[in-house]
Amino acid sequence: MGKKRVIKRTKEEILAEGERINKAVRQDIKAKTSKRVEEGRIYIISSYNNTIVSLTDKNGNVIVQKSAGSIGFKGTKKGTSFAASRVAQVISTVADKLKLRRVHIFVKGIGGGRDSALRSFVNHGFDILSIRDVTPIPHNGCRPRKTRRV
Repeated sequence: MGKKRVIKRTKEEILAEGERINKAVRQDIKAKTSKRVEEGRIYIISSYNNTIVSLTDKNGNVIVQKSAGSIGFKGTKKGTSFAASRVAQVISTVADKLKLRRVHIFVKGIGGGRDSALRSFVNHGFDILSIRDVTPIPHNGCRPRKTRRV
């Protein structure tokens, strides 16, 4: 085993990364539907590595979907709560353009971004009709391994 190399980034590189993310958040996003939607659903899928947020109509047809990786976060930063709140901010701007105010929120997963994304939607002024946790939970699971005999 050799020495570990630690790469130190300069202030310019850190500022450039922040500007790149802000630019991705501010860019104009085209929604897949042109009709006005009064009520919709927001699906937050949060894992340890990424947060994916989808905005759908009440039938479940996807209008727009964004993830932390698609707006410019890389590596382990995709799984942070800050990245999840930025993704929620992007989805909120699309919902504002569609004049969508009433939403049902479905949360799935156990990552760090689930609470911050949910808080971001609450702070953005949505009329939240329901919040439901749809994380799959095993009722009994798989058969365990046989016990080890020494």
